[in-house]
Amino acid sequence: MVKVRFAPSPTGFLHIGGARTALFNFLYARAQGGAFVLRIEDTDMERSKQEYLEEILESMRWLGFAWDEFYKQSDRFDLYRNHAKQLLDSGKAYKDGEAVLLPMPQAEIKFFDLIRGEVAFDPATIKDQVLMKSDGSPTYSFACVVDDSLMEITHVIRGEDHISNTPKQIAIYQALGFKVPKFAHLPLIMDEEGGRMSKRTGATAVSDYRKNGFLPEALVNYLMLLGWSPGENQEMISLESAIKKFSIKKINKAAAAFNMDKLHWLNAQYLKQKSDEDLAVFVAPFLKERGLIDENSDSQRLKTIVHLYKNRMADIEEFVERTRYFFTDDFSVPEGLRSENLTPDKVRYFSGLSDRLQSVEPFDAVKTEEAFRLFVDQAGIKTAELVHPVRVALTGSDVGPGLFETMEALGKEKTLKRLRAIF
Repeated sequence: MVKVRFAPSPTGFLHIGGARTALFNFLYARAQGGAFVLRIEDTDMERSKQEYLEEILESMRWLGFAWDEFYKQSDRFDLYRNHAKQLLDSGKAYKDGEAVLLPMPQAEIKFFDLIRGEVAFDPATIKDQVLMKSDGSPTYSFACVVDDSLMEITHVIRGEDHISNTPKQIAIYQALGFKVPKFAHLPLIMDEEGGRMSKRTGATAVSDYRKNGFLPEALVNYLMLLGWSPGENQEMISLESAIKKFSIKKINKAAAAFNMDKLHWLNAQYLKQKSDEDLAVFVAPFLKERGLIDENSDSQRLKTIVHLYKNRMADIEEFVERTRYFFTDDFSVPEGLRSENLTPDKVRYFSGLSDRLQSVEPFDAVKTEEAFRLFVDQAGIKTAELVHPVRVALTGSDVGPGLFETMEALGKEKTLKRLRAIF
């Protein structure tokens, strides 16, 4: 049975590169009807933190990567010590002080990479490998080999920055008499200019994307496209559909470029597909966090607002900023919009318009539009002359959903209060 593992270290949060590695391991396991192991590599006791572990686990759950088995290396120190002792007792390893080292073989070390083809290393370029450090803790490569063997990992899928570790680990497999698994090294993720990723270009924790209002299905979809394609120019694909199509042989060798605009576009597509009800549930915590709504807020009104803006936002941060005027009177009108739209010759109509709207019942889009059009007809002006000034007065912006739908969602009280505050 195919068995793969994702093995993060809890010395930091789960970032995009790690999440992409976890995804491809998960896809391969599910596509092959195999098992997906989550192994926490916390042998660095000083740098490993509980808060990082909890964030990694929560991010994995949020992304939908359900694991079949779970291990922590800190629980397995006796296993590493026992295997190091076996190598010492058989004369295959030697001691240097309290440390245990393995001499490298003399022959060239080769392996077949499922993505890159044959890779060869000259052992003369590799130093003898420390297996157990003088403090009694295992090195990364030694713990990795022991665990992969005992956990019966058949395929090691990881980033190409680990290629240089592979010959060292093959030597350890061979010394222990263990079967060497198959390897696949994923291309790195670069920024759009081909450089290292920075926070500006996407190198942030998965939990940051979650806090910024990205949907997990959008982020997972985007991660898939960083090195793999479902074919036929398809860009939107669910995790379930990708499992049916996934082939490790179709992963690109070339580095993948992270494009934040593309991620925003994908997120916008997934937001549009959500029902008003589901999207309202999704955005509510973000609004509560900013003090814009509370537990007693009208959920139906929130669904109405969501409906107006679901096709106008790429993430929840954008939604919160664009809809803030619905939830608070604490918004400002930019000076440029004020000088262009709220001039005396235009706001002089606000008093009569607010009086006309005062009597509208029910205060919905249809009735407010009827009252508005009747008012401008009687005032002898064009509808367009008053639409923008009224929108700016009510929302602080000259763009947005239909004015009368906006009035309905804003409600009569706020609509009249804002119009009357101007004249």
